[in-house]
Amino acid sequence: MSNTDIISKAYAAFASGDVPQVLAVLDDGIEWTEAAGFPYAGTYVGADAIVQNVFMRLGTEWDQYQVKPDLLIAEGDQVAALGWYSGTYKKTGRAFKARFVHWWKLADGRVISFEQVVDSAKVNEALVPS
Repeated sequence: MSNTDIISKAYAAFASGDVPQVLAVLDDGIEWTEAAGFPYAGTYVGADAIVQNVFMRLGTEWDQYQVKPDLLIAEGDQVAALGWYSGTYKKTGRAFKARFVHWWKLADGRVISFEQVVDSAKVNEALVPS
């Protein structure tokens, strides 16, 4: 299976709510970086930290949160994804749509690092009541 296939399947698993399948492709020591300015900004090490600080919050604070990649580009052990986030923040009822780039690094078929680049201003607009 190619690195692009691995990442594509991870996105599909996330979209269907199959978090265990997403976690199955992550290396034990993965470093996961959410962009500065994003509500969950920071670097998290290991699956447990990612689940607690990112996935659980996305699942409980948003309605219909979606991550839809448009394009995957691979070079060696790295995969870049260009796509869109969307969802509605439960506390405000405000929806958003924001562009993202994800930078994945893999070793031996497992993700060792993830870096998010996102239009966080669009996301943060949804956090503020209108």
